[in-house]
Amino acid sequence: GRQWYDHGKLASKRNTFDDFVACAKHLVDIGITTPDRLVARGGSAGGLLMGAVINLRPDLFRAIVAEVPFVDTLTTMLDASLPLTITEWEEWGNPAAEHDTYDYLESYSPYDNVRAVPYPAILATAGLNDPRVQYWEPAKWVAKLRVTTTGDAPIYLKTEMGAGHHGPSGRYETWRDEAFILAFILDQLGVS
Repeated sequence: GRQWYDHGKLASKRNTFDDFVACAKHLVDIGITTPDRLVARGGSAGGLLMGAVINLRPDLFRAIVAEVPFVDTLTTMLDASLPLTITEWEEWGNPAAEHDTYDYLESYSPYDNVRAVPYPAILATAGLNDPRVQYWEPAKWVAKLRVTTTGDAPIYLKTEMGAGHHGPSGRYETWRDEAFILAFILDQLGVS
């Protein structure tokens, strides 16, 4: 409900990441799965979640799908000229006006927290015409991951040249896009 939502935004945003990691770890702890068989998927702000959790626990996941991920959080929230930045300050805070907010966003922004560890396989997507998450965010993140990771898992970026925030339009294009993502997941899990 509302209380749960309020405890996952602004200065409590890290609760979102900690809760997700705790749930994934619980699935492993009770024997439902293993890190080698665990794939997570999220888009937009859920893509931020994917980026944050693999920075916290890259060892916990076999693969991540981050669709149009909001991963350069700090840079985006500092740029009031971007389409949604000002309206999103209610959710994330205004790092330009509040030093504590700046530090807090920087502490979990996926791009700013990429480190030299073996990351899981990653498929990130972008839409060239996305007004919410600019295409350069996932591109910049993927580039940094590729040069920083100490592992050899693949890190892919798929940019849809005619898509916006919700992927390609049209029934068949949507199915093709979903098939691509599922093929990536199945490949990472060794299903042929």
